[in-house]
Amino acid sequence: MAESFFATLKTEFYYRRMWPTRARATRDVGAWIEDRYNRRRRHSQIGNVTPVDFELRYSNQQAEVQLAA
Repeated sequence: MAESFFATLKTEFYYRRMWPTRARATRDVGAWIEDRYNRRRRHSQIGNVTPVDFELRYSNQQAEVQLAA
């Protein structure tokens, strides 16, 4: 699993850019992981949906339960 992650990081993000400093590269890679990879990658443990979709579905279900009560 780690090999797949690093392959995606390198091909989709890292090799396409150049950074003026190491600190900037570290910050940008962290932002990519948080914003793109973690939010858009489908997770098998939550029904093969993205975390954002899962949270939206859960929030909508909770709202419906509260309205029904």
